Amino acid sequence: MRRLAGHGRTLAAALALAGAMGAAAAQDVMQEGRKLFTTAVPACALCHTLRDAGATGEIGPALDELKPDAARVEKAIRNGIGQMPPFTTLTDAQVKLLAQYVARATGAAP
Repeated sequence: MRRLAGHGRTLAAALALAGAMGAAAAQDVMQEGRKLFTTAVPACALCHTLRDAGATGEIGPALDELKPDAARVEKAIRNGIGQMPPFTTLTDAQVKLLAQYVARATGAAP
């Protein structure tokens, strides 16, 4: 029984560490995504409103209202949509980061 109890504590500690690492990763997505949202060329913030980024663009949709999920954002960045052209200068990692950031910042599914 003692051996099992020790494993339980080890498992609990591992789960707590994984949760902390997940929180740190989510914080990184928010910080790096916010930076990319405001500095990409051209910056997403020029056209879109997104409260978390302090963006007040009026050309594209207000992302806080639209609440697009990550898949929708990624598709729009890669293919363009409406007046928005595809962003071919972004790396795959940057596209995924922006998609996760926008989804999280708006409260949509990441």
